[in-house]
Amino acid sequence: MDRFKHAFANGKAFVSYSVVGQDGLAHSKKCVLALIKAGVSILEIGVPFSDPVADGPVIQKAMQDALKRDTNIFDVLKLISEIRESSDIPIVLFTYYNPILNADCKDIYAKIAAAGVDAILIVDLPLEEADEHQTNCNRVAIKPIYLVSPVTPEPRIKQIAAQNGAFIYYVCRKGTTGIKSDLPKDLAEKIQQIKQITSIPVIAGFGIANKTTAKAVLEHADGFVVGSLLVKTIQAGASPNELARIAKSVDPR
Repeated sequence: MDRFKHAFANGKAFVSYSVVGQDGLAHSKKCVLALIKAGVSILEIGVPFSDPVADGPVIQKAMQDALKRDTNIFDVLKLISEIRESSDIPIVLFTYYNPILNADCKDIYAKIAAAGVDAILIVDLPLEEADEHQTNCNRVAIKPIYLVSPVTPEPRIKQIAAQNGAFIYYVCRKGTTGIKSDLPKDLAEKIQQIKQITSIPVIAGFGIANKTTAKAVLEHADGFVVGSLLVKTIQAGASPNELARIAKSVDPR
């Protein structure tokens, strides 16, 4: 079953991002389940890493908090397998390459697939160095996801589109993740450029944190990602129910 096709067939997608273990594994599970009940379409589940260069201060702190609790990739996969017991929601494993390379097991990709992961986004792995990763994804039937930014040239977009990913993740601004109040002026033009090249869904992320911005994104993209806002809400001590309320408040669909 292609869970992504089902998700996009139901309309525009709301993708939530979570850092597993930032407030303990049990709390992470409750928060993810609350997000599912709140109506998110796709889960991005983040693996804690000590040097998250693509992330801003909010997510960096969440990862540090998770690492202080000794959270590792196997804890993340265990949580995903528990979520999968009660939900068919598409799940993206969002990670840096180091936790994959340093995983102490014979076949980490097989374990990722067995946990119920549908796709994997390795944020610091460029396409030019991804042959082995791509081969492993194909072997265990996990879809790859690659990033496209405002400065990605058209030939590279075509190369990324040819990888048959679950969707294209459009990083709608330069810099790191974080909470922003506006959108870049070239958003529509850049997403249209991608859509002229491929029919693969385009999801926009980095900085989306309110309903107005999310609605503007959905005028052009197939979905939007909310990350830092949700992570910060958990950092502030919100309950899973409060997290769900915040998620609903951003959703313009």
